Amino acid sequence: MATLAQAPSRTTPAAGPEAPHAPASVRHLGPNWYAAVMGTAIVANAGAALPLTAPGLRTAYQVVWALSALMLVTLLAARTVHWVRHGDQARRHLLDPTVAPFYGCLAMALLAVGGGTLAVGRDLIGEPAALAADVALWTLGTVVGLVGAATIPYLMVTRHRIEPGSATPVWILPLVAPMVSAALGPALIPHLPAGQWRLALLLACYALFGISLLATLLVLPLVLNRLIHHGPLPLALTPTLFLVLGPLGQSTTAVNNLADAATGVVDASYAHAMSAFAVLYGVPVTGFALLWLAIATAMVVRAFRGGMGFAMTWWGFTFPIGTCVTGAAGLARHTGLDAFHWLAVGLFTVLVTAVAVAGTRTASGLAHGRLLAPPQPQPQPVQA
Repeated sequence: MATLAQAPSRTTPAAGPEAPHAPASVRHLGPNWYAAVMGTAIVANAGAALPLTAPGLRTAYQVVWALSALMLVTLLAARTVHWVRHGDQARRHLLDPTVAPFYGCLAMALLAVGGGTLAVGRDLIGEPAALAADVALWTLGTVVGLVGAATIPYLMVTRHRIEPGSATPVWILPLVAPMVSAALGPALIPHLPAGQWRLALLLACYALFGISLLATLLVLPLVLNRLIHHGPLPLALTPTLFLVLGPLGQSTTAVNNLADAATGVVDASYAHAMSAFAVLYGVPVTGFALLWLAIATAMVVRAFRGGMGFAMTWWGFTFPIGTCVTGAAGLARHTGLDAFHWLAVGLFTVLVTAVAVAGTRTASGLAHGRLLAPPQPQPQPVQA
């Protein structure tokens, strides 16, 4: 898919040749576009987690949230048209191992916009409406995320033909969605009736945390093995190295948010243990995230020098960095260490820059019809 990573499907025969200058249409709108919604929404979510009080910041977060909500509604409508009018292409996406994992982005887009609605959107639409929207989007996003976390690996085993050495960080996408639910679910706990309802959601979020964490730990070694034994990723896929930061930052965010929500829901001794776990888990994982950030950044610089141009994979720079912002902010709350606060602020600056660049390049690509244009036919080797 030209809009994904310039990688053709390995599982289905190619469709008939299309005119190289055919007009852009939703036929070539893949599930990867939900990454743009995620990357935009995380700016508002991450900003709301920071203790910054500069004038106008809250308004800026509200504008970004409103933009992400508009993007989500527009994209859901466009993807519905895609499935209705171009069902063959939609099924081809689902059966393509290079495209199917991007369906995890749908769940995370729903969850990210829902979380932003309660965090900053309530200032615009009121808390009752914001709460109702977040409940609906969190529930739908969690269900879609769990279905994707089970279905995509199932398809990879039963329907996809996975070539040796083809593992990429994109495989992580459907597995991270339950972790996003675990990180954003705690905000809903205080709005539930005290007792069993709050306890059930708290423990359900811990279960979602475990689902995502253990599944991710199974896939990450495959990605590292591919990099070590087969070399760097193709240029267009290099930004996906940042996707590894997603489960690291989001899991740190989850344990800190769950520790915040545990007070009054579980026994004081359990709440204390959950708070301790948030620090004992989050600090080492954040350390590894910074190590991976350094490695991934070096690989991206190498790719730029090699001629890497813009692709929709550039949105991989955004949401994962945002999860590291919220993770560091959570550690700052629980440890009182100023270094985590400044780490969160520094990463937030990187996040805003990445979203601005990716958003500008995406808007330009849409305006010129490049991002939704049919993929260019691959040149055929000349027979001697």
